[in-house]
Amino acid sequence: MQRSYAQDEEAFSVARTILARVEAEGTPAVIEYSQQFDKVRLSDVLVSPEEWKAADTVPAAVRNAFTQAYQNISAFHGLHLESLQNRKTSVAGTELGFKYLPVETAAMYVPGGKASYPSSVLMGLIPAVIAGVKNRLVVTPPDASGSVIPEILFCAKLAGATEIIKAGGVQGLAAAAFGNRAPGLTTKPAQVLVGPGNRYVTAAKAILASRGLLRIDMPAGPSEVLVIADHSARPDFVAADLLSQAEHGSDSAAVLCCLSEEFAKKVDLEIERGFAERPARREMKETSIREHSFALVFENIQEAVDFSNEYAPEHLEICTQNPAELAERITSAGSVFLGHYAPVALGDYFSGTNHILPTGQAAHAFSGLGVETFMKRITFQHPTKESLRQALEPIQIMSKVEGLEFEHGHSVEIRFKD
Repeated sequence: MQRSYAQDEEAFSVARTILARVEAEGTPAVIEYSQQFDKVRLSDVLVSPEEWKAADTVPAAVRNAFTQAYQNISAFHGLHLESLQNRKTSVAGTELGFKYLPVETAAMYVPGGKASYPSSVLMGLIPAVIAGVKNRLVVTPPDASGSVIPEILFCAKLAGATEIIKAGGVQGLAAAAFGNRAPGLTTKPAQVLVGPGNRYVTAAKAILASRGLLRIDMPAGPSEVLVIADHSARPDFVAADLLSQAEHGSDSAAVLCCLSEEFAKKVDLEIERGFAERPARREMKETSIREHSFALVFENIQEAVDFSNEYAPEHLEICTQNPAELAERITSAGSVFLGHYAPVALGDYFSGTNHILPTGQAAHAFSGLGVETFMKRITFQHPTKESLRQALEPIQIMSKVEGLEFEHGHSVEIRFKD
């Protein structure tokens, strides 16, 4: 079972080729690749002011739903900003501190292809706006007519996009990353690039980050959920949540950790019923369940928790009698859903937490997207002459150990030779 795209040599090779061409040729290369991969001939890479007007055609009920989600996401991410306060203190007579500043330009990739994800527009843009990012780009593939769908335009307008690059895949990311450094492109180059995508998108993000051109949110792989269930869980609820994960793609993983084989079999029956009753995308869902998903039966709930912490799932559902108590033992997960009324879909769309999350065990080291993703921390120090004098001898000793006393040590000594 593949949980990461990090070792996908074919994807990295393709991504390198496309990135190099866009960097050298700019707009013509983006247009050519869009025709090759998306079967659409673009006249321009950016969404025009006239095209933006299609956002107004979105039905009122759809606008209201996404607006409510926008309000929830904004409220929750406002908490992030409160924890990113500038601070200073005094250490050994020197004033030390740090301040947070937003990057100038950030780009959010919004996938297309198998499905369209206006919700990802909100998840990417809102934290950037709260952080104070000046230039906010949305990168997304166009539809067959060469246009961006109205729902994505509406969410981009609602959440504060400044420009939309209507090119998907590696070529779209390249347009955002190289910006006006490449021929014909006019956007400013992004310093941060976020958002989910396929293996080629993931490879391109990794390559761009490795070159030091920008920072990315996290490495990515197929989407995944792990459900810890005890005797209080309902098999039909659990099956529905596993199937909702399978709906993401044929390589998505849905994992059940439970305490009895009987419960696992009940969930399996509900999954089969789901295939029959809701046949949309059945082939995709069946491939996900049969080839990338599994159930494990543990003797006790702590064993299930231990496995979950090692697996480090993107989404973790705790469907137990005391979910809050169990959540205290979780050390690695992208986002945690507590109780029998917390399906992943709640966080994917509406509750306010971010759905751009680490996959493929990356949750051992990475967090989900947040306001801090779009900010940089700058430290400062303001010593007095006396505090530098107190540091002189230790610096002389330490620089000598490292063989740098001739200039490092001297740069301190010279200030006390009067």
